[in-house]
Amino acid sequence: MTDSTQPIEVAAALIFHQGKLLITQRLAQAHLGGLWEFPGGKREPGETWEACVIREIREELGVEIAVGALFESLTHAYPGKTVHLKFFTGTLVHSTPQPLGCAACRWINRTELDQFEFPAADAQLLAKLKSPQQVWA
Repeated sequence: MTDSTQPIEVAAALIFHQGKLLITQRLAQAHLGGLWEFPGGKREPGETWEACVIREIREELGVEIAVGALFESLTHAYPGKTVHLKFFTGTLVHSTPQPLGCAACRWINRTELDQFEFPAADAQLLAKLKSPQQVWA
């Protein structure tokens, strides 16, 4: 890290359903606005990573998920801020995702990943998701 600030901790979910993966579009006025990402958000002080994912998905998409295994953990430095991201697998418990805290949400398959622009921090994760050995449930 090039500065003395602590990284922003972000938890996100890779929600697979019927062979597709849920992605969300960042609000235009947000940092990296308009880009696509995996739903989630900033971890609150004292909150577990798993509790953060559940809360953020509820706030952002209005659905309940069951949090699975940690899929990827990475740190990325943007100009002026560093983020530490943990991506967990997740399963929909009930409801249909609605874009409550994001501009849009879409279900995509592996071959569609290249059709969407994601933040630079997601590059390593995207490569892993495109890998043929990764199972899309």
